[in-house]
Amino acid sequence: MIQKSKVFLILMLLLNIPLSAQNLIETEHDGHSHYIEHDSVAAHKLIFPSKTPDRIIANLTKDPAHSFAVNWRTDQQIRAGVVEVALATDGPEFLLGEVRKITAKRQLFQNRNRNEPLVKAVYYSAVVPDLRSHTTYVYRVGNGSEDNGCWSEWFQFTTARTDSNEPFSFIYFGDAQNNVKSMWSRVIRNSYRQFPQMDFMLHAGDLINDRDANLEWGEWFYSGSFIHATVPSMMTPGNHEYRDGVLTSLWRPQFTLPENGPTEDLKETCYALDYQNMKLISIDAEGFNKSKEARTAQIKWLDSVLRSNTKKWTTITMHYPIYSTARGRDNKELREALKPLIDKYAVDLVLQGHDHTYARGYIENEGKGLTVVKNAGTIYAVSVSGPKMYESKDQEWMVRRGEFTQLFQIITVSKDIIKYEAYTPIGTLYDAFELIKKKSRKKLKNKVPNSTVRLKKDFVERKE
Repeated sequence: MIQKSKVFLILMLLLNIPLSAQNLIETEHDGHSHYIEHDSVAAHKLIFPSKTPDRIIANLTKDPAHSFAVNWRTDQQIRAGVVEVALATDGPEFLLGEVRKITAKRQLFQNRNRNEPLVKAVYYSAVVPDLRSHTTYVYRVGNGSEDNGCWSEWFQFTTARTDSNEPFSFIYFGDAQNNVKSMWSRVIRNSYRQFPQMDFMLHAGDLINDRDANLEWGEWFYSGSFIHATVPSMMTPGNHEYRDGVLTSLWRPQFTLPENGPTEDLKETCYALDYQNMKLISIDAEGFNKSKEARTAQIKWLDSVLRSNTKKWTTITMHYPIYSTARGRDNKELREALKPLIDKYAVDLVLQGHDHTYARGYIENEGKGLTVVKNAGTIYAVSVSGPKMYESKDQEWMVRRGEFTQLFQIITVSKDIIKYEAYTPIGTLYDAFELIKKKSRKKLKNKVPNSTVRLKKDFVERKE
């Protein structure tokens, strides 16, 4: 018994896990210990923080040409957070020049999710201002001391352009949600491998399954690894970021998103930002469903944002689809409230998740199956990037649908054209179109590949 205790102590030291964390995971609650459940190197690294920053993520701000936001986590031994940023150089000479230091906001945090040990951490957040547009920078995060063990590596990223006619691209993900480390990781990693020059990523909700599960959030950050720190993200919450109408306590500590939404309760869940010639809007669909006040506020706010919009292109992202794809689902109240505004202001794209299937189309399609649509309306897409799959119902608005298929979408925006392509994790093109806008008239060119529609029944035997 004594020998086992010594081995365990040595393991703790090797893993750089504070003894306080050891005490936490050995503490019993609900009548049993949670140590055995998380007795692996991987689980410890995913759940518990250390002195070295982890869960580092860059987020888009309201002005991505001149600023970016960054968040990270450490253990509570670290008393300060600092971002160092400099112009990127061909070699390490940026260290000899001006390295700016920005003090981060520090937030003590602890939570104990169901079936998990208590986790104590510090979350840091900072907005780095006064950057040059279309310029490559390096940055790192840490405690501001000379101790290299308390710093991240140097990351590199490029700010947005101010020229609205220059092209940019972003990746759109539907639900990751389940088996994130084992099966979603290849989707985000291959999207980066295939399109390394993407400018940002958009997540349409249900990033994880259990809102406050530190292990699941650890898997999400692990899967994206350095990508999260080098390619800025924007995200909208899904129903699995909520429970009983309450947003996960980890949303705001982990992400720094625009705070220009309609109410305090919707801060960083309902917001808008401009990226070159596109207005990007996040609607908190779960908040919409759970609260009459949130519903009314978002409708009024969206009307105002769209009315004052001067950008050529407009994209809305939300978790619940305007037109559901999964069997037995229908978000009637959401559709009746928001579609009139989508139609009134001629929104170009609505990017959604939730239904764990794929579908893309437009309501005016009516089964025509046209290759070219001269007067196209709003294009709706529902996608899924994780392995949890449902069956869908074929509907007239759909141009392309699919089941049992993990996907990511690369969307490239230029002066007059939006190019959209949906890919599987192995790089197979599953859907594509171009949306051409000139003089307020939109033309849609469907470029669906000549391949079979993927249906779950073709891969999974039905249980009788």
